[in-house]
Amino acid sequence: MTADPPGHYSRPGPFTRLGPGQAALLEGLPDDPVEVCAAVQALVVQPADAARLGLPGERIAEKDIRPVSALIAALTDLAPAPLHHPRSPEHRVVGTCRHFATLACALLRARGVPARARCGFGTYFAEGRGLDHWITEYWHAGDGRWVRVDTEHLGNGYVDHPEDLAPGEFLTGGEAWVRYRAGLIDPGTFGVAGTEHAWGAHEISGNAVRDLAALCKHEMLNWDEWGRMTEAYEGGTGPEYDLLLDRLAGTCAGGDPDALARLFTDPHFTVPRRLTG
Repeated sequence: MTADPPGHYSRPGPFTRLGPGQAALLEGLPDDPVEVCAAVQALVVQPADAARLGLPGERIAEKDIRPVSALIAALTDLAPAPLHHPRSPEHRVVGTCRHFATLACALLRARGVPARARCGFGTYFAEGRGLDHWITEYWHAGDGRWVRVDTEHLGNGYVDHPEDLAPGEFLTGGEAWVRYRAGLIDPGTFGVAGTEHAWGAHEISGNAVRDLAALCKHEMLNWDEWGRMTEAYEGGTGPEYDLLLDRLAGTCAGGDPDALARLFTDPHFTVPRRLTG
Protein backbone atom coordinates (compact mmCIF):
# COMPACT_ATOMS: atom_id res chain seq x y z
CA MET A 1 0.00 0.00 0.00
CA THR A 2 1.18 3.52 -0.71
CA ALA A 3 2.61 4.99 2.51
CA ASP A 4 1.38 8.53 1.88
CA PRO A 5 -1.71 8.73 -0.37
CA PRO A 6 -2.04 12.54 0.06
CA GLY A 7 1.60 12.98 -0.96
CA HIS A 8 0.93 11.10 -4.19
CA TYR A 9 -1.45 13.90 -5.17
CA SER A 10 1.08 16.66 -4.58
CA ARG A 11 2.74 15.66 -7.85
CA PRO A 12 1.23 16.45 -11.27
CA GLY A 13 -0.18 13.99 -13.75
CA PRO A 14 -0.39 14.05 -17.55
CA PHE A 15 -3.00 16.83 -17.64
CA THR A 16 -1.87 18.86 -14.62
CA ARG A 17 1.81 19.23 -15.49
CA LEU A 18 2.79 22.81 -16.30
CA GLY A 19 4.69 23.66 -19.46
CA PRO A 20 8.18 25.17 -19.75
CA GLY A 21 8.28 28.61 -18.18
CA GLN A 22 4.74 28.45 -16.84
CA ALA A 23 5.75 28.03 -13.18
CA ALA A 24 6.74 31.69 -13.11
CA LEU A 25 3.12 32.61 -13.83
CA LEU A 26 2.17 31.26 -10.37
CA GLU A 27 4.22 33.90 -8.59
CA GLY A 28 1.86 36.22 -6.76
CA LEU A 29 -0.85 33.63 -6.18
CA PRO A 30 -1.96 33.40 -2.54
CA ASP A 31 -0.72 30.64 -0.25
CA ASP A 32 -4.14 29.55 1.02
CA PRO A 33 -5.57 26.69 -1.10
CA VAL A 34 -9.09 28.14 -1.14
CA GLU A 35 -7.76 31.50 -2.27
CA VAL A 36 -5.90 29.75 -5.10
CA CYS A 37 -9.22 28.19 -6.14
CA ALA A 38 -10.86 31.62 -5.94
CA ALA A 39 -8.21 33.06 -8.25
CA VAL A 40 -9.13 30.46 -10.87
CA GLN A 41 -12.64 31.93 -11.06
CA ALA A 42 -11.21 34.93 -12.91
CA LEU A 43 -9.36 32.73 -15.41
CA VAL A 44 -12.16 30.56 -16.89
CA VAL A 45 -15.47 31.42 -18.54
CA GLN A 46 -18.26 28.92 -19.23
CA PRO A 47 -19.06 28.19 -22.92
CA ALA A 48 -22.60 29.58 -22.65
CA ASP A 49 -21.28 32.82 -21.18
CA ALA A 50 -18.60 32.98 -23.88
CA ALA A 51 -21.27 32.59 -26.56
CA ARG A 52 -23.30 35.43 -25.02
CA LEU A 53 -20.18 37.58 -25.18
CA GLY A 54 -20.02 36.88 -28.90
CA LEU A 55 -16.66 35.11 -28.79
CA PRO A 56 -15.83 33.35 -32.09
CA GLY A 57 -16.20 29.61 -32.58
CA GLU A 58 -12.49 28.91 -32.32
CA ARG A 59 -12.57 30.43 -28.85
CA ILE A 60 -15.55 28.27 -27.80
CA ALA A 61 -13.52 25.22 -28.87
CA GLU A 62 -11.14 25.91 -25.95
CA LYS A 63 -13.60 23.87 -23.87
CA ASP A 64 -12.14 20.76 -25.55
CA ILE A 65 -8.62 21.38 -24.21
CA ARG A 66 -7.54 18.74 -21.72
CA PRO A 67 -3.99 19.62 -20.50
CA VAL A 68 -3.69 22.52 -18.10
CA SER A 69 -0.47 23.57 -19.82
CA ALA A 70 -2.49 24.18 -23.01
CA LEU A 71 -5.20 26.00 -21.06
CA ILE A 72 -2.59 28.34 -19.56
CA ALA A 73 -1.00 28.85 -22.99
CA ALA A 74 -4.39 29.85 -24.42
CA LEU A 75 -4.99 32.12 -21.46
CA THR A 76 -1.66 33.91 -21.70
CA ASP A 77 -2.06 34.31 -25.45
CA LEU A 78 -5.09 36.43 -24.59
CA ALA A 79 -3.51 38.28 -21.65
CA PRO A 80 0.14 37.53 -20.78
CA ALA A 81 -0.15 38.47 -17.12
CA PRO A 82 0.63 36.25 -14.11
CA LEU A 83 -2.26 34.08 -13.01
CA HIS A 84 -3.10 36.10 -9.91
CA HIS A 85 -4.27 38.94 -12.19
CA PRO A 86 -8.04 38.70 -12.80
CA ARG A 87 -9.09 38.66 -16.45
CA SER A 88 -12.18 40.25 -17.92
CA PRO A 89 -14.56 37.53 -19.18
CA GLU A 90 -13.54 37.88 -22.83
CA HIS A 91 -9.88 37.33 -21.85
CA ARG A 92 -10.55 34.13 -19.91
CA VAL A 93 -10.07 30.64 -21.33
CA VAL A 94 -13.35 28.92 -22.21
CA GLY A 95 -14.07 25.88 -20.09
CA THR A 96 -16.55 23.94 -17.99
CA CYS A 97 -16.66 23.03 -14.30
CA ARG A 98 -14.02 20.41 -15.17
CA HIS A 99 -11.62 23.15 -16.28
CA PHE A 100 -12.18 25.23 -13.12
CA ALA A 101 -11.56 22.17 -10.93
CA THR A 102 -8.60 20.81 -12.87
CA LEU A 103 -6.83 24.14 -13.28
CA ALA A 104 -7.07 24.72 -9.53
CA CYS A 105 -5.81 21.19 -8.92
CA ALA A 106 -2.80 21.81 -11.18
CA LEU A 107 -1.90 25.10 -9.49
CA LEU A 108 -2.11 23.51 -6.05
CA ARG A 109 0.02 20.54 -7.10
CA ALA A 110 2.58 22.93 -8.58
CA ARG A 111 2.79 24.44 -5.09
CA GLY A 112 3.28 20.99 -3.55
CA VAL A 113 -0.24 20.93 -2.08
CA PRO A 114 -1.96 17.54 -2.45
CA ALA A 115 -5.01 18.15 -4.65
CA ARG A 116 -7.49 16.21 -6.78
CA ALA A 117 -10.21 17.05 -9.26
CA ARG A 118 -13.38 15.04 -8.60
CA CYS A 119 -16.21 14.19 -11.00
CA GLY A 120 -19.74 13.67 -9.73
CA PHE A 121 -22.89 15.57 -8.89
CA GLY A 122 -23.77 18.72 -6.98
CA THR A 123 -26.94 18.32 -4.94
CA TYR A 124 -27.34 22.04 -4.15
CA PHE A 125 -28.16 23.51 -7.57
CA ALA A 126 -31.75 22.24 -7.79
CA GLU A 127 -33.83 20.78 -4.98
CA GLY A 128 -34.11 17.01 -5.19
CA ARG A 129 -31.61 16.69 -8.03
CA GLY A 130 -27.96 15.82 -8.47
CA LEU A 131 -26.45 17.78 -11.34
CA ASP A 132 -23.31 16.78 -13.23
CA HIS A 133 -20.40 18.74 -11.75
CA TRP A 134 -16.68 18.80 -10.92
CA ILE A 135 -15.04 20.16 -7.78
CA THR A 136 -11.50 20.42 -6.34
CA GLU A 137 -10.21 18.66 -3.25
CA TYR A 138 -7.11 19.57 -1.27
CA TRP A 139 -5.52 17.79 1.67
CA HIS A 140 -5.79 19.69 4.97
CA ALA A 141 -2.89 18.29 6.98
CA GLY A 142 -4.06 19.85 10.24
CA ASP A 143 -7.46 18.18 10.02
CA GLY A 144 -6.14 15.04 8.33
CA ARG A 145 -8.85 15.11 5.65
CA TRP A 146 -9.67 16.05 2.09
CA VAL A 147 -11.52 19.37 1.86
CA ARG A 148 -13.94 19.74 -1.04
CA VAL A 149 -14.09 23.14 -2.74
CA ASP A 150 -16.54 24.16 -5.44
CA THR A 151 -13.96 26.18 -7.34
CA GLU A 152 -16.40 27.44 -9.96
CA HIS A 153 -19.02 28.62 -7.47
CA LEU A 154 -17.09 30.13 -4.58
CA GLY A 155 -19.14 33.13 -3.44
CA ASN A 156 -22.04 32.41 -5.80
CA GLY A 157 -24.56 31.53 -3.11
CA TYR A 158 -25.54 28.04 -4.22
CA VAL A 159 -24.39 26.53 -0.93
CA ASP A 160 -23.45 27.94 2.47
CA HIS A 161 -19.82 26.85 2.46
CA PRO A 162 -18.50 26.17 -1.05
CA GLU A 163 -14.98 26.40 0.39
CA ASP A 164 -15.65 23.29 2.52
CA LEU A 165 -18.58 21.32 1.17
CA ALA A 166 -20.49 19.30 3.74
CA PRO A 167 -20.97 15.54 3.30
CA GLY A 168 -23.65 14.85 0.71
CA GLU A 169 -23.56 18.30 -0.90
CA PHE A 170 -21.32 16.89 -3.61
CA LEU A 171 -21.35 13.20 -4.45
CA THR A 172 -18.58 11.70 -6.53
CA GLY A 173 -19.71 9.35 -9.26
CA GLY A 174 -18.78 6.39 -7.06
CA GLU A 175 -20.60 7.79 -4.02
CA ALA A 176 -23.73 8.37 -6.09
CA TRP A 177 -23.44 4.82 -7.49
CA VAL A 178 -23.30 3.32 -3.99
CA ARG A 179 -26.41 5.26 -2.99
CA TYR A 180 -28.21 4.22 -6.16
CA ARG A 181 -27.38 0.55 -5.62
CA ALA A 182 -28.61 0.80 -2.03
CA GLY A 183 -31.91 2.33 -3.19
CA LEU A 184 -31.20 5.61 -1.42
CA ILE A 185 -31.52 7.86 -4.47
CA ASP A 186 -33.72 7.94 -7.55
CA PRO A 187 -31.28 7.68 -10.47
CA GLY A 188 -33.73 9.60 -12.65
CA THR A 189 -32.94 12.71 -10.60
CA PHE A 190 -29.22 12.56 -11.41
CA GLY A 191 -27.92 13.89 -14.69
CA VAL A 192 -26.84 16.79 -16.86
CA ALA A 193 -28.63 20.13 -16.51
CA GLY A 194 -30.18 21.45 -19.69
CA THR A 195 -30.74 18.02 -21.22
CA GLU A 196 -33.74 15.72 -21.36
CA HIS A 197 -31.95 12.44 -22.10
CA ALA A 198 -28.80 12.56 -19.94
CA TRP A 199 -30.36 11.34 -16.70
CA GLY A 200 -30.34 8.03 -14.90
CA ALA A 201 -28.14 5.20 -13.69
CA HIS A 202 -25.98 5.32 -16.83
CA GLU A 203 -25.07 8.95 -16.09
CA ILE A 204 -24.07 7.95 -12.57
CA SER A 205 -21.97 5.08 -13.89
CA GLY A 206 -20.29 7.36 -16.45
CA ASN A 207 -19.24 9.84 -13.78
CA ALA A 208 -18.03 6.99 -11.58
CA VAL A 209 -15.62 5.94 -14.33
CA ARG A 210 -14.55 9.55 -14.96
CA ASP A 211 -13.88 9.98 -11.25
CA LEU A 212 -11.69 6.87 -11.20
CA ALA A 213 -9.73 8.35 -14.08
CA ALA A 214 -9.37 11.67 -12.23
CA LEU A 215 -8.11 9.85 -9.12
CA CYS A 216 -5.52 8.28 -11.42
CA LYS A 217 -4.55 11.77 -12.64
CA HIS A 218 -6.40 11.55 -15.96
CA GLU A 219 -8.89 14.39 -15.59
CA MET A 220 -10.99 13.80 -18.71
CA LEU A 221 -13.55 16.06 -20.34
CA ASN A 222 -17.16 15.92 -19.17
CA TRP A 223 -18.24 14.25 -22.43
CA ASP A 224 -15.32 11.86 -22.96
CA GLU A 225 -16.44 8.23 -23.30
CA TRP A 226 -14.34 5.07 -23.31
CA GLY A 227 -14.47 1.43 -22.26
CA ARG A 228 -18.10 0.39 -21.89
CA MET A 229 -19.42 3.86 -21.10
CA THR A 230 -21.19 4.31 -24.45
CA GLU A 231 -22.69 0.83 -24.15
CA ALA A 232 -23.97 1.75 -20.69
CA TYR A 233 -25.48 5.02 -21.99
CA GLU A 234 -27.31 2.98 -24.64
CA GLY A 235 -28.64 0.51 -22.07
CA GLY A 236 -26.50 -2.36 -23.29
CA THR A 237 -24.76 -3.34 -20.05
CA GLY A 238 -26.09 -5.68 -17.42
CA PRO A 239 -25.48 -7.09 -13.94
CA GLU A 240 -21.84 -8.01 -14.58
CA TYR A 241 -20.98 -4.39 -15.38
CA ASP A 242 -22.89 -3.23 -12.32
CA LEU A 243 -20.70 -5.51 -10.19
CA LEU A 244 -17.59 -4.02 -11.78
CA LEU A 245 -18.87 -0.57 -10.87
CA ASP A 246 -19.51 -1.73 -7.31
CA ARG A 247 -15.83 -2.68 -7.16
CA LEU A 248 -14.85 0.66 -8.71
CA ALA A 249 -16.90 2.63 -6.17
CA GLY A 250 -15.36 0.75 -3.28
CA THR A 251 -11.83 1.26 -4.59
CA CYS A 252 -12.42 4.99 -5.10
CA ALA A 253 -13.79 5.27 -1.57
CA GLY A 254 -10.70 3.48 -0.22
CA GLY A 255 -8.45 6.08 -1.82
CA ASP A 256 -5.30 3.95 -2.08
CA PRO A 257 -3.40 5.14 -5.18
CA ASP A 258 -1.89 1.70 -5.78
CA ALA A 259 -5.28 -0.04 -5.74
CA LEU A 260 -6.73 2.70 -7.94
CA ALA A 261 -3.88 2.34 -10.43
CA ARG A 262 -4.38 -1.44 -10.61
CA LEU A 263 -8.10 -1.03 -11.26
CA PHE A 264 -7.38 1.63 -13.89
CA THR A 265 -5.54 -0.99 -15.96
CA ASP A 266 -8.82 -2.89 -16.42
CA PRO A 267 -9.74 -2.53 -20.12
CA HIS A 268 -13.25 -1.49 -19.08
CA PHE A 269 -11.83 1.56 -17.29
CA THR A 270 -8.43 2.56 -18.69
CA VAL A 271 -8.39 5.65 -20.92
CA PRO A 272 -7.29 4.89 -24.50
CA ARG A 273 -4.39 6.72 -26.10
CA ARG A 274 -6.64 8.45 -28.64
CA LEU A 275 -8.14 10.50 -25.78
CA THR A 276 -4.84 11.39 -24.17
CA GLY A 277 -2.47 11.92 -27.09
